[in-house]
Amino acid sequence: MAQLQRDGVQVIVVTSGAVAAGRARLGVSRPRRDIPFRQVLASVGQGQLMQAYDQLFAEHGVVVAQALLTRRDLSDRLGYLNARNTLLALLEYNVVPIVNENDAVAVEELAESRIGENDTLAALTANLVDADLLVILMTREGLYTADPAQDPTATLVQRVERIDATVEAYAGGREGGGTGGMITKLQAARLATAAGTDVIVASGLEPGILGRLVQGEPAGTFFPAAADRLESRKRWILAGLSIRGSVIVDEGAAKAMRERKTSLLPAGVKEVRGIFERGETIAIATTETRIACGISNYSSEEMLALRGAKSAQISEILGHDYGAEAVHRDNLVLV
Repeated sequence: MAQLQRDGVQVIVVTSGAVAAGRARLGVSRPRRDIPFRQVLASVGQGQLMQAYDQLFAEHGVVVAQALLTRRDLSDRLGYLNARNTLLALLEYNVVPIVNENDAVAVEELAESRIGENDTLAALTANLVDADLLVILMTREGLYTADPAQDPTATLVQRVERIDATVEAYAGGREGGGTGGMITKLQAARLATAAGTDVIVASGLEPGILGRLVQGEPAGTFFPAAADRLESRKRWILAGLSIRGSVIVDEGAAKAMRERKTSLLPAGVKEVRGIFERGETIAIATTETRIACGISNYSSEEMLALRGAKSAQISEILGHDYGAEAVHRDNLVLV
């Protein structure tokens, strides 16, 4: 990474390990998963983690900075922009940001604040700064057609144009001592490529892997960007960090949004799930898969009353009208 920076490549590190570092520092071996204890481990471990990165990068004359993020930081539009501006400013000063989820305040039970997986955090960070490339390192060489430890006929998938059911079926369970596996890496790849960032999943055990990848050497599994760069506001919508609910749409509406880039009309809504207000971000899905995220023109209660109705009937049904669309195409991002 230091060499990449000397070559003019801007680098951001997304890391986990605060809880594990805290456990080692305190010499705790007995497993405990209660919230206060994990917060203690994270609080102790974050300092240890940054000290390690600071010492390692200092050997190469590189300055690092800690950036702790939570879902709450990124779900608010202003917080999203503040995080983006901070990271970009650090890069301008040739500082390597060390991004970590703030586990001292965000743990599994705090669902409103926790991002959940380091892979997801990496994809969100890539979207934040318009990264050209997201590299997710693991102990295996990339995505295999099966678990190579169990199936000797498994082969490495070198390129994935689209993450579909076949690709998802290749993914196995968790990896090593981490909290994620190939499934979370596919989810991260889907999020990052949809916003215009190329993704490579490769082995972090291979010498010089980052430099080789940046130079274009084929290694691991490559996920090419699925779209042109999205504007910042649409990337924020796509991140789905502030999703409060969802709507299930029929196949006709799904096809219209995918192929003709249309708005979502009330007539295409079949079900309404969760509670949300007008102006909040919702997920848009078929009965099988999520297809988009968008800012709703109507609350969940209003949407429930409007489902299946024609746009001309909105005023008659509600007594008011915020527009003909359930979600306008300018506020909708396909995934």
